[in-house]
This record gives sequence, C-alpha cells and structure tokens, in this order.
Amino acid sequence: MSPPQRAQAPSFTNDEFRAALGNFATGVTIVTARSSNGSLVGLTANSFNSVSLSPPLVLWSLARSAGSMPALRTGSHYAINILAASQKDLAERFATRNVDRWADVQYSTGIGGAPVLDGCVASFECFNRSRYDEGDHVIFVGEVERCTHRPGAAPLLFHGGRFYTEHPL
Repeated sequence: MSPPQRAQAPSFTNDEFRAALGNFATGVTIVTARSSNGSLVGLTANSFNSVSLSPPLVLWSLARSAGSMPALRTGSHYAINILAASQKDLAERFATRNVDRWADVQYSTGIGGAPVLDGCVASFECFNRSRYDEGDHVIFVGEVERCTHRPGAAPLLFHGGRFYTEHPL
C-alpha cells in the first residue's frame, strides 16, 4: 500500500489550532529593516528559529497580508532583535497597527541599513537569503552576517497569549 499523497483535512478549527500553538512558549523578537525609500520597518514576531550553524542560518515567518511584506520580501537585509524582559512595551507597540512604532526607539544602523534595537538580549543581522511561500505565510531564511548578545540578560517570553519573564527551575 503506497503512502497518501496529501494530508487529510484537519479535524479542528483555526481557533483550536491557534489555542494549541499558544501552548508552545517562545521568545519574542522584533524584526527590523529599511524599505527601499529609506523608511524604517519593524514588527513583533515569535516565529523565530535557528536553522544551521554552518552557514549560520535562522528563519522566521510573516503573514502574506502584513503591511510590511513588500519591504521585507524585496529588501536585502533585516535584523532579528530578541527582546529583553524589560521590553514588553516595545513588543506590544510593534504588534499594534496605526501607531508610530519608532517614536523614541533607540537603535543603531546595522549591516545593510537594518536597525538594531538597543537593549535586546541578542540580535542577528541577516542577509535576506531565501523565502518560501507556505499557506498564508512566507518563511524567511536569513544568513547571519553579524550577531551580538548580552550574557545573563533575561529574555521576554510569550505563552498562552501572555508575556512572561524567565524563572529558573
């Protein structure tokens, strides 16, 4: 008997799927870039993961409908900023529509012009290596050209729709 060629239709709703995914605790990132006209682009994302050590690759995903999609799909560089526990307000601001996300935000200009946020626990400055259309999202694979981190800094965590800080067991 040959294996099926397609997945079976899901036995759950989108809301049930989202609730189940919310049980996976993640870190919180802000992905930043500069558009072709020089304007700053940034969004909160928790779909970040490592891919490879050699070459150094990371991935993240973005909804196709996101307003920042054109700049991120065509730009050459972006930065992934892993937020510190003290940056909850920044995470919320960069997840909110129709606000000035960049008001009073401290950053330095990284490789390829991507903003690197001050105060993060780590940052990855990436060349926009490849993109994969999957479902209602695009998966971005970045080749890391520079990374930094602050040893001992507490990260901001997200679980079940809420923000947390770490508590060692």
